[in-house]
Amino acid sequence: MNQAKPSKTPPGKEGSRRLVYTIAIVTAIGGLLFGYDTGVISGALLFIGDEFELDALSEGIVVSSLLIGAMVGAMGCGPLADRFGRRYSITGAAAVFAIGALVATVAPNVETLILARVVLGVAVGAASVLVPLFIAEAAPPEIRGKLVSFNQLMITIGILVAYLTNAAFAYEGGWRWMFGLALIPSAALGIGMLFLPETPRWLVEKGRFEEAAAVLRRLRGDRAGSIELAEIRKTKENEPRKSTLRDLAKPWVRPALIAGIGVSVIGQASGVNTVIYYAPSIFNATGLGPSAAILATAGVGAVNVVMTLVGMSLVDRVGRRKLLMVGFAVMAVSLVILGLVLMPDPLPAFAGWVAIACVAIYIAAFATSVGVVVFVLPSELYPLSIRGSAMSTTLLCNWGMNFIVSLTFLSLFQSLGRSPVFWLYAVVCALGWLFAVKLVPETKGRSLEEIEEWLRNKGKVTGSVQQP
Repeated sequence: MNQAKPSKTPPGKEGSRRLVYTIAIVTAIGGLLFGYDTGVISGALLFIGDEFELDALSEGIVVSSLLIGAMVGAMGCGPLADRFGRRYSITGAAAVFAIGALVATVAPNVETLILARVVLGVAVGAASVLVPLFIAEAAPPEIRGKLVSFNQLMITIGILVAYLTNAAFAYEGGWRWMFGLALIPSAALGIGMLFLPETPRWLVEKGRFEEAAAVLRRLRGDRAGSIELAEIRKTKENEPRKSTLRDLAKPWVRPALIAGIGVSVIGQASGVNTVIYYAPSIFNATGLGPSAAILATAGVGAVNVVMTLVGMSLVDRVGRRKLLMVGFAVMAVSLVILGLVLMPDPLPAFAGWVAIACVAIYIAAFATSVGVVVFVLPSELYPLSIRGSAMSTTLLCNWGMNFIVSLTFLSLFQSLGRSPVFWLYAVVCALGWLFAVKLVPETKGRSLEEIEEWLRNKGKVTGSVQQP
């Protein structure tokens, strides 16, 4: 089915977009914290392991403990956001970020550090759900992909800042400073959210129509705001009753869940976070020293940021589905080459530099495609009445796969060998390409209400989202 032209009404032209961009910037500080707290462990681990005398399994637990918390945070925050609002939920997540950072900074033993990582994980999991949800519900359709993917940009910036912080304190072994600096953006997020409005779609869902109209006037202007409010109210009126979690199993919701959860799970199973968490360890295994490995990882982090900007510029022009197809293909090829380079024993002198190049290409492909789409697609596809709960379910699966991959990577690396483990991830990337071809719909340029209408009518409505 060919994609119809977007709506002729250009939301946002009647009014200033300053508030829309402010919402994206402030809310996405949660993405920066997400990236920082997931990336900082890569450098800190080199010193924590020595100080607390950890073996490979213990190091895996320290890393993956954040993911346990993330699963809890992702699953718990969606229903809370549906009940109490997106704004208050993000403010609460900011407080949890601060608590976790403080406890990690002063941790006297590995048990306390693991507890702090779990607490940080709760905040990270909540941010992974709430930030794209908040931005998607405030953004106009024609730039929604770019604005939601700003969250991913901030995640990559957070990872890069973590890498640079690791490099700055590596010579002193100052892993406590690495964790403690997260207090600054935590405070910025919490304070910033106090000055933002609640999303108009949540206000309509709660029957607070006058407040929703006021917010939409600020976001779109009078005329466009009135039109959008009418569309949102019409969608709400089509709901036969109050929605529950059981509505996630309805046949008309299933295509959205398959696409959203599938992209999230396959994206994690491709091994991207093994690079984020263990890049210094990977480079160290090729012969680079600890400081050189951390600096090389910082370079990879810079590639991540730059290529996320490229992905942001393409997602609303090229579309979500095509980006996924190209990204998974390039990721698979780079992992195959990385495995080939790591086959000889002993490794050749150039192995470290080729490994850096392969990892950089892999990260570039991920950042341009999967990294952007993985948050944009679910925030668009799910119906308003269960959007928070559906996002929670999706990110629970995302973090669950992240946990499995990060916990097993070092063991697989040691038991299977350097090459087979990366070839295993290459196979997953190939499956991701096939999934994108067969099961991912195109959503660019469509309003959230048009996408929901397509779901309810199984793609037969004129002006529907493009079928795969």
